[in-house]
Amino acid sequence: MSDAVNSSGLSKRTYAIIAAVALVSLGAGYALSLVVGDSEGGMSGSAEAECEDVLYWYDPMVPGQRFDEPGKSPFMDMMLVPKCAGEAAEAGVQIDPGLVQNFGIRTSAAEFGVLEPEITVTGVLAYNSRNVAIVQPRAGGYVQRTYGLAQDDVVGRGAPIVDILVPDWGGAQREYLAVLDTGDQTLGDAMRQRMRLLGMTNAMIASVERTRRVQNTFTVTAPAGGAVTMLGVRPGMTVMEGQTLAEITGFSPIWLEASVPETQAASVRQGQSISAALAAFPDERFAGRIVAILPSADAASRTITVRAELSNPRGRLKPGMFAQVSLSPDTRRALLVPSEAVIRTGRRNLVMLKQDEGAFLPAEVEIGREANGRTEILKGLAEGEQVVTSGQFLIDSEASLAGIDIRSIDGTMSMAADGPAKMKTYTATGSVTKIAGASITLNHAPVPELEWPSMVMPFALADASLVEGLEPGDDVQFTFSQHDTGPRIESIRKVDQ
Repeated sequence: MSDAVNSSGLSKRTYAIIAAVALVSLGAGYALSLVVGDSEGGMSGSAEAECEDVLYWYDPMVPGQRFDEPGKSPFMDMMLVPKCAGEAAEAGVQIDPGLVQNFGIRTSAAEFGVLEPEITVTGVLAYNSRNVAIVQPRAGGYVQRTYGLAQDDVVGRGAPIVDILVPDWGGAQREYLAVLDTGDQTLGDAMRQRMRLLGMTNAMIASVERTRRVQNTFTVTAPAGGAVTMLGVRPGMTVMEGQTLAEITGFSPIWLEASVPETQAASVRQGQSISAALAAFPDERFAGRIVAILPSADAASRTITVRAELSNPRGRLKPGMFAQVSLSPDTRRALLVPSEAVIRTGRRNLVMLKQDEGAFLPAEVEIGREANGRTEILKGLAEGEQVVTSGQFLIDSEASLAGIDIRSIDGTMSMAADGPAKMKTYTATGSVTKIAGASITLNHAPVPELEWPSMVMPFALADASLVEGLEPGDDVQFTFSQHDTGPRIESIRKVDQ
């Protein structure tokens, strides 16, 4: 009994697998026939019968090469496919509306909005090197007292740093007191000037005159508040006039030095606002502005250093603290599309536009900044145009195979394959053989520059209006450019016979 059950279960599973494979194969074949069959007319003879006017024949695997007559492809073991006159370049790729949802094709409208790119980088707090005070004595002498200071101590403005004994001051002050007793005003002024040159302040001279006592010890004080970042004095030392005894560096405002990748260097500028988050204060954000962009890049990390100032009135922010820094470039109103809609070929950027009745047209665009999943469109799109955000690569591949023209940035049509921005043009003469849609067939004279003999061949038109007023049999002079998809006429005019 169990053997029968197992046999039955195995049979059911086998049938299920076979049925699934058959359905997938059938569905894939049907979908492909609907997508490609309508746009290319298939590869059978019935497609040619449906064309009232054939522009040219081509090999779908080498769509850039065109042929005047049907036949077998020289590239592949297959018949050439006709390109019908009704398949205008403007129509784009045709997809059955019922398959749009099955293929997951989604669209989004190009709309104006504010692009707010934000760059998040790391930074470290540092002393404000623009706020450094140097402590030097006005005269040489002997260190009497240092007030117990050590490096990195924080002092306020006017705080005592060191007491210095200056022996030379004692003799000069005694002479000054003696001159005062004589009442000679001129000699007294001269003595006061001499004491100033010895390093005494006006306040000290006035104190000697008032108290009649010699004061040959003076206190050197901090000219500014901050941290003692260098201390080079100890009790008992002999110091010289102008010798650096200490350096006091301020930290309000404090510096924040952030490393920005050089690829983002164009997005930062002096005066730009920044926001910083510190691990020491997780619930707060500290605002500041960039005061300098250092001139060199780090060779190892490929970053540039930007220096910002943060307010630090209570001294809570300490040099050496780590910070996450958000840089917000200037915001501006721009035409935006989802970033996933942009196809980057390496030579230009494309989007697939949704047209009426299930048609899709490739269009070249010029892009700007990108942020938060949206890309700025500088040229090539208008507000409200629908761009494909999912399945666009499938449509782009079909457009390339079908030789669909691409709408250029200025709104005109160009051939699908990428080419140089400025194409070389050639001038020739000939007679009109046939005019059909976006193509004209000419019996042209030799073109020596390209080593072309006289022949009858089709040319694409840069603009369909170029052939207005022309008829088969007219003699013409024309200029054309060479593209991967074939020659394209840029200008054409009728000439007198």
